[in-house]
Amino acid sequence: MDKDSELFVGLDTSKLKISVAVADGERNGEVRFFGDISAEPASVASMVAKLAKRGCKLHFCYEAGPTGYELYRQIIGLGHCCSVVAPSLIPRRPGDRVKTNRRDAVSLARLHRAGELTSVWVPDETHEAVRDLVRAREVANDGLRKARQHLQSFLLRHGRIYAGRAPWTRVHSRWLAVQSFEHPAQNIVLAEYIQAIEDAAVRLDRLTKQVSEAMSSWSMGPVVEAYQAMRGVALITAVTFVVEIGDVPMSVAD
Repeated sequence: MDKDSELFVGLDTSKLKISVAVADGERNGEVRFFGDISAEPASVASMVAKLAKRGCKLHFCYEAGPTGYELYRQIIGLGHCCSVVAPSLIPRRPGDRVKTNRRDAVSLARLHRAGELTSVWVPDETHEAVRDLVRAREVANDGLRKARQHLQSFLLRHGRIYAGRAPWTRVHSRWLAVQSFEHPAQNIVLAEYIQAIEDAAVRLDRLTKQVSEAMSSWSMGPVVEAYQAMRGVALITAVTFVVEIGDVPMSVAD
């Protein structure tokens, strides 16, 4: 095997296994299915070692998805190239509706060799950790919104309509406190819905505070602060943009 040759390796990943396909570097070179391996790091390392024995430069790729970036980091750590590609930008042949792990791996290897895949930006471990924290806050915010919807739907079913200007104010809270029903079961439901809202609000406040505190030690903290200089952009908007997009280079007009 020529020491200067290349292999393009497509990986179709799932929770428990990885389907592996290999394309020779030549334009019309062979594309073949290598096999299925366990998703465990030890199995990945063994597969990489077997391919590396051929003396080729290895180019790995797999689709961005729920399995995250640990596979990328492992392959990079082993000294090889790896791309995480955008699933929505993978070229699809018209009428090609049959999807199997094997076919997808072979397709990835072929397209990677042809240069037709679009890589996504891979955050470092610290950036990903802050992203996880911000997304946890988003989940908490959704939880608060849903808890409020449950209470509003319950009250509406029983003709309890708040006549004030806006809900979830102190005035609204006092209105909720005086609501009662003849049947004890419905009073229990009311109390539980109100408690769920209070618990969700506490959780949201706690995570918001933790996001704010994380900015002081994060390398992208100054970027978050800079975005807040724009009108209407507060902390959560700025940090959400940065964790999802990263730092956006600004062009300077001559």
